[in-house]
Amino acid sequence: MATVLETSVGDLPVPANDFGDGYRPSADEPFMSLRQQEYFRAKLNAWKDAICREAAGTLTQLQSDTLREADLADRATSETDWGIELRTRDRQRKLIAKIDAALRRIDEGEYGYCEVTGEPIPLGRLEARPTATMTVEAQERHERAERSSREE
Repeated sequence: MATVLETSVGDLPVPANDFGDGYRPSADEPFMSLRQQEYFRAKLNAWKDAICREAAGTLTQLQSDTLREADLADRATSETDWGIELRTRDRQRKLIAKIDAALRRIDEGEYGYCEVTGEPIPLGRLEARPTATMTVEAQERHERAERSSREE
C-alpha cells in the first residue's frame, strides 16, 4: 500500500492511500461500503502512524540536543524554535484523539454520517478531512451559533 501526502488540515498533512489498485471511494458505490470503510480506516491509521513517527523524532531530538548556545540571542532563538515545535506536537496530540474517535466511529458504523443531521458527509469532504463529524452546512451552522454565543 503506497502512502502519499496529498492534502493537509491546517499545516498537518493528510496521507492519501490506495490499495495498489488506485481505488478511491466513489459516489457510484454504496455509501460507507466495507471497501470505503477499510479505505478510510487505512487512511486514518497511516496519518496517525506518520504523526507518531514525527513525534518520536522530536522527542529523540529533544533528549539529545541540549541548549548549549553561549550567545543569548542564539539561545533565545533555539528556545523559541523548540516552543513552536512543542506547540505543534500538542496540536498533533489533539489530532490523534480525533483520529482515534474517527476509527471508533468506523467500528461502530457511524463514520461518514453527520452527527447533527444524520446525513452522509460527502466523500470529498471525508477525503480532505477524514476526521470530519459534520457536513459543511451543519459545521457552518455550528460555527455561526458559536460565534453568536461568544458575542452575547
